[in-house]
Amino acid sequence: MRFLGHFVPRNVMVLVGLEGLLVLAGLAIILPLQFGAPGALGWEEIQLKAEIAVAAGLVVISMAGMGLYDAGQITMRDGPLMLGVRLFLAMLAAVVGILVVLAAMPALALASGPLLVAVAAVFILILFKRVLYQRVVASDRFKRRILTLGVGSRAAAVAEMQGENHRCEMPYVFLGYVATPGADHVNVPADEVIHQQEGERLLDICRRYGADELVVAVRDRRCQLPVEELLDCKLREVSVIDLTSFLERERRHLRLDSLNTSSLIFGEGFRQNGVRTTVKRLFDILVSLALLLITLPIMIVTALAIKLESQGPIFFRQQRVGSGNEPYWLYKFRSMRQDAEKDGVPVWAQKDDDRVTRVGRITRKLRIDELPQILNVLKGEMSFVGPRPERPLFVDRLSEEVPFYRARHTVPPGITGWAQICYPYGASVEDARQKLQYDLYYVKNHTFFLDLVILIRTVAVVLFGQGAR
Repeated sequence: MRFLGHFVPRNVMVLVGLEGLLVLAGLAIILPLQFGAPGALGWEEIQLKAEIAVAAGLVVISMAGMGLYDAGQITMRDGPLMLGVRLFLAMLAAVVGILVVLAAMPALALASGPLLVAVAAVFILILFKRVLYQRVVASDRFKRRILTLGVGSRAAAVAEMQGENHRCEMPYVFLGYVATPGADHVNVPADEVIHQQEGERLLDICRRYGADELVVAVRDRRCQLPVEELLDCKLREVSVIDLTSFLERERRHLRLDSLNTSSLIFGEGFRQNGVRTTVKRLFDILVSLALLLITLPIMIVTALAIKLESQGPIFFRQQRVGSGNEPYWLYKFRSMRQDAEKDGVPVWAQKDDDRVTRVGRITRKLRIDELPQILNVLKGEMSFVGPRPERPLFVDRLSEEVPFYRARHTVPPGITGWAQICYPYGASVEDARQKLQYDLYYVKNHTFFLDLVILIRTVAVVLFGQGAR
């Protein structure tokens, strides 16, 4: 489901809506008790209702920041205990945020005592509701049912998705692959292939399996694509979608082997405009100044730890490629030995890299080493959200081996990005290909809303140490 330019899974939209109403109801029932009988407060009551709405919004945002709307948490893959831990941390973060606002604005009507009681009640309600949601709403009966037309290499992309996820995490029920006449190569599981019977049309197969959607994954469309049958399906309330659009919607990335230059030129998205650029720049400046003040104590402690552990500079400066393929100097806290590249040849960081110092392992895990890049953001060389910048040598190499690689340089690079929260740390050409698919999705669909989504989800990545090396 597309929302403000970004594809948001339907189950996530439903869950956010339901839990937002549940949080609002819980706070609205309990918090007014601090005033006695509601309805006789006039302006104070109106003020209280507005503050309750803001508090509810902070609770939902905190839940998103703890990763509670990721697929694994929605389906409780890690069990109810981990769900409870994340939910507790979310409520704690929301309470701290609300108390900070109360301290800064003492004229507000909310009181801390009833607030704690209300948040505790909301915690119990959400926990109970998640268990109920998993058992009832998240069952297969409420999911879309899809068929894939094709059994070749393009259809194999759908098979990959089936293998990467738990069945309960999929937002749809997969029914199988419909073989086209003359298909000689089968790249999907043979036991999931559906052959058309004599005189049977695609619409008949869709009705036989109760399919809601048909994904077209046929490479040679001139010879194998049954256009009239597909039109018949669409006219009879069976959604028809091509593989590229399906992957963009479900995986939120643009698959490289299904892209071509004409689709980038004539397709939707990839819009750049002055208003978007101005809003993004103003947001970057305001958040940079605020974050600089908040993280200054952390940066001072980090600088002292680096200096005490090993010889060498506190900061690390390295040339990266920015927007418009322009090089600039990126700043980070040093997390490796001073002689990490003593031969002068750039090397990707590997898992358990022995060049990383003890302090560096901590700063990398918590992403503290990235904080000096706030200066790059203030200078306009970077943004908070965007594709991660690479070194010139890697860019030249990847541009030759990976198609459309330089397209990621049409927007400013970022401290965090869509690829960083969706894909583990990359240390090879193949990793760069995979991450580029997410970067291209961001370049195509980037909006202020998507930037906020990325920033909120980055909190969970930092807190739970996902993808760092």
